[in-house]
Amino acid sequence: MVLIAGLGNPGVKYAATRHNFGFWALDDLAADLDMRFRPGQGNYLFAGREAGPVLVKPTAYMNASGLPLKEALAFFDLTTGDALVVLDEIDLPLGTMRFRPAGGSGGHKGLESVLYHLGTEQVPRLRLGIATDAPLRPSEDYVLQPFRSEDVAQVQAMRTRVLEALKYFLADGMEPAMTHYNARGSTEATGKARVNESD
Repeated sequence: MVLIAGLGNPGVKYAATRHNFGFWALDDLAADLDMRFRPGQGNYLFAGREAGPVLVKPTAYMNASGLPLKEALAFFDLTTGDALVVLDEIDLPLGTMRFRPAGGSGGHKGLESVLYHLGTEQVPRLRLGIATDAPLRPSEDYVLQPFRSEDVAQVQAMRTRVLEALKYFLADGMEPAMTHYNARGSTEATGKARVNESD
């Protein structure tokens, strides 16, 4: 079983902000796989089937994402190696993504919380670029604002590619996903995911 966790902030106030790209990715995947989120045995929502995957959205704020993810992994009897954390990345251009099997937080407070509570940097993640030509600093202001109207088409194209990338990851694993999607301009990449919706 694979657990995919999307990071974001709960509530209507933050739903449309750049910092919630991880939540959007999981919402898109859940819809594609005909899954519905429901409360978990902890501070998170989850969607999944008996055979997996399990999708998790912490209901704590971004900077406290780690403990809900730890609770979800414990409930489903999974290890960090069974997880993929999906998060926004201000240091990557909008339209790019990066799969990585491990590493530091890069200053991302949500990922920092995850690494702290799981006690390791060996946490697979998918970083989703959100940087545009709008002023990026202060970063706390940038990430908590919606994308501009002129960015919407590119955001939608990226969401489509992220959905494809997540399905590809589920079908083929981390190394093939890194090879296929980590190139700059990943929204232009070709190829189709091969995960069966009944899996």
